[in-house]
Amino acid sequence: MLSAHQLQVSCADLFGAVSGGHAGKAPGLGVDLVHVPRIARALDTFGERFLRRLFTAVEARDAGSEPMLRVERLAARFAAKEAAIKAFGLAEVGVSWRDLEVERLPGGVPVLRVHGRAAEVLRSRGIAHWALSLSHDGDHAVAVVAIVQPAVSAPSAP
Repeated sequence: MLSAHQLQVSCADLFGAVSGGHAGKAPGLGVDLVHVPRIARALDTFGERFLRRLFTAVEARDAGSEPMLRVERLAARFAAKEAAIKAFGLAEVGVSWRDLEVERLPGGVPVLRVHGRAAEVLRSRGIAHWALSLSHDGDHAVAVVAIVQPAVSAPSAP
């Protein structure tokens, strides 16, 4: 199994190949892997302060109340925020963690909502559509964010 560092290096190599060697620029795809026990330790150490700094009330609610599942879900949401920062090229912009919000729709589908400074930057860059995928199992949570173009419907026949 690849370590988180090896996965980051592999992804960076892939982005460099796909973008013609411009791995430093936002490729429109962000991936992040989080070690769930790290989030559990932060919650144990900092409690509500940690929750309020990184997560919105919606995210805290959607994470549920069963302790282990809650930590896994929060780790996946943290991974989503990191993946979004990579996909959207926000690392140098200075956005709040809470500007990036993962909400679970009825049926469990996660969506990424963007607020505040992050929303301003995306508007200025013409980024309006993206996809999010989350997964968590045991000690790991992963998220992928990809900028997508809206589907163009075929012209109707006369």
